Amino acid sequence: MFSKLSTRGIASRLSCMAQKSQPKETSPTNTSRSEAVFAREQKYGAHNYHPLPVALSRGEGVHVWDVEGKRYYDYLSAYSAVNQGHCHPKIIQALTEQSKKLALTSRAFYSDVLGEYEEYITKLFGYDKVLPMNTGVEGCETACKLARKWGYVKKQIPENKAKIIFARNNFWGRTLAAISASSDPSSYGGFGPYMPGFELIDYNNLEQLEKALQDPTVCAFMVEPIQGEAGVVVPDEGYLRKVRELCTKHNVLWIGDEVQTGLARTGRMLAVDYEEVRPDILILGKALSGGVYPVSAALCNDEVMLCIKPGEHGSTYGGNPLGCRVAIAALEVLQEERLAENAFKMGQLLRGELSKLPKEVVSVVRGKGLLNAIVINSKYDAWDVCLKLRDNGLLAKPTHGDIIRFAPPLVINEAQMLESIDIIKKTILNM
Repeated sequence: MFSKLSTRGIASRLSCMAQKSQPKETSPTNTSRSEAVFAREQKYGAHNYHPLPVALSRGEGVHVWDVEGKRYYDYLSAYSAVNQGHCHPKIIQALTEQSKKLALTSRAFYSDVLGEYEEYITKLFGYDKVLPMNTGVEGCETACKLARKWGYVKKQIPENKAKIIFARNNFWGRTLAAISASSDPSSYGGFGPYMPGFELIDYNNLEQLEKALQDPTVCAFMVEPIQGEAGVVVPDEGYLRKVRELCTKHNVLWIGDEVQTGLARTGRMLAVDYEEVRPDILILGKALSGGVYPVSAALCNDEVMLCIKPGEHGSTYGGNPLGCRVAIAALEVLQEERLAENAFKMGQLLRGELSKLPKEVVSVVRGKGLLNAIVINSKYDAWDVCLKLRDNGLLAKPTHGDIIRFAPPLVINEAQMLESIDIIKKTILNM
């Protein structure tokens, strides 16, 4: 995969940063180039996605441009992978410089970057160890393996009897393990048999959680602090504190899936920081690389991590020098530019303005920081709303039919926020 990211390709990406003038916007009817992009993907690609019909070719900060040169506000941020904004110069520089030196060694050998990254990220988040992987779903799979191993080694669960509890409407990917934990038929339908030892309870239901954790074969409870793909569902205040308390009480590991909610997205570095609690295993991904390279991580303390021995888990690309250098830069950007603070402030502004929309059109506005969603009244179609938003210069995507997620890059400033809010308001009021 990375072999395609040649020096010429990197230079091309850097050149997009140097272009200060905005491309000339063209008529919406001039779509021949976009249509060609759509047709080629339709012909040669698997039909496993249903993209919004827009063909993007460039990005910078909070904006992206299509192949016709029209500019849009990006209100999806690659599902929160681009928290630092498109083509962030510091992250691109780290990518460029390291790619010229050493990109991949595999874990068959040491590199001079991995240890530096491991020390940086573990000290930043307060854990003893990190197991580096590539994608968010790999991070979650890693956490499940760590939890099961700990369950057998430390909790003395009988062999092959360990259970992991998940919340309904979770989403952490589409591997066979991930869909085995899903309650969404569109994810799991037609792909069985499923992973044994996975059980579901309702999200934000402490009574069900306490009952489930009383089973001595349960090794872990995995949950998103805010359910992203379910429609930015925010739990009751105090839910996460009680999760921590119950998991400790019943000697069960709490796995915090912060792949989407983490890294400043919700107005804190981690969403669990709102309740000042810490999972036993923390999963990070997406914005861990600022969207320029797949990087994920599972962090935990020695009692859990050292249950895994050499040869029991790994990845050819996991912890590669390029990904490590990019991740350090991405984490530094979050802190240096105070993006959690900006996300908190801009999120308040966004929700405050969206709450003024008529309830007969937008029935619910919810979220934290810059992870937000609106629920569209049933007489309107969320997909049609997103098409109109696209026409008016803002890209968002529906989830679960009547919900639209609004999650711009965290580098958005107040003027940009107000301009994009104006687009949203005008679009919805004219539906």
